[in-house]
Amino acid sequence: MSRLEAAIAAIDAANGADPTLEDGRPAALLYGERMSSELDRLFPGAPDPLRIAARGQHVERWMLPRSAYPEGRAGYLAWRRDQGRRHAQRVGGIMADAGYGPEEIARTEAMLRKEGIKRDPEVQALEDVICFVFLRWYFPGFAADRPAEQLLGIVGKTARKMSPEARTRVLEEFDLPAPFAALFRDGNGAETA
Repeated sequence: MSRLEAAIAAIDAANGADPTLEDGRPAALLYGERMSSELDRLFPGAPDPLRIAARGQHVERWMLPRSAYPEGRAGYLAWRRDQGRRHAQRVGGIMADAGYGPEEIARTEAMLRKEGIKRDPEVQALEDVICFVFLRWYFPGFAADRPAEQLLGIVGKTARKMSPEARTRVLEEFDLPAPFAALFRDGNGAETA
């Protein structure tokens, strides 16, 4: 078994303990598989650190529930920051056990903490993959019980996180209603007049 295979297997084993099920499978395990699938599709030939970051993006996420933080934006941002740190530390340990060296581990950890988003091509690639997974697999259910105005804000934030190339692909691959498509065409997540 290669180092990459060993790291992926360890992440999958950890995520296989997720008590939340989706389609009869542990939700975190399914999410990791979807991340790898989108990464392979969008960035074939990605290096190991990016492949591992994609698979470990939500490793053991359920262990630090959102409910452990205050309501509101400040609580949400603190939870996301702490999750990024936890994911980086956990995946770093998995990589060390699989035989990766300090430089590759540090690179993956930086991606999981989103250090250099919009400046670092691999961190941005990870963010693009995250956004594609959200749009393809989670947005329809997420949108079902939310008002249109709130959805426009969420889609706008998603568009702002993405690279120009990824926004173009979204427009090519998804049949979006006009107000949502405008957010991806504009490039800054705000509708044009």
